[in-house]
Amino acid sequence: MSAQIPANPSWVHVCAIDEIPLLGSRVLQCGEGDDIALFRPAAERVFALADSCPHKGGPLSQGIVSGDTVTCPLHGWNIQLDSGQACAPDVGCARKYPVQVRDGQVWLSLQPDAQAEIAVATEAAA
Repeated sequence: MSAQIPANPSWVHVCAIDEIPLLGSRVLQCGEGDDIALFRPAAERVFALADSCPHKGGPLSQGIVSGDTVTCPLHGWNIQLDSGQACAPDVGCARKYPVQVRDGQVWLSLQPDAQAEIAVATEAAA
């Protein structure tokens, strides 16, 4: 059975899930704008965040994945993979992108998650 391309044309095929290391990441270089880091905390789970910590812009893709968080390699902030939110006591939000795994293939929407966009905008205004 082959994977079907989602109706939304903003969805792109990225790679096979096995091309993202378990408890690791892979970076999608976007040229313009933020690079996107794909994280694989478990065998069949993938999350996508802008590859930039909300604190000082550190490369989240180079951080340590543990459970459903990634630790920024620069200053140790923990970021929730499912929301992009910094874990307390830190405050901030990395842009989150919708991602799907279909038949072992990873698909990514290049349109940031609306909820994450609201959180990023709120943090910038504060």
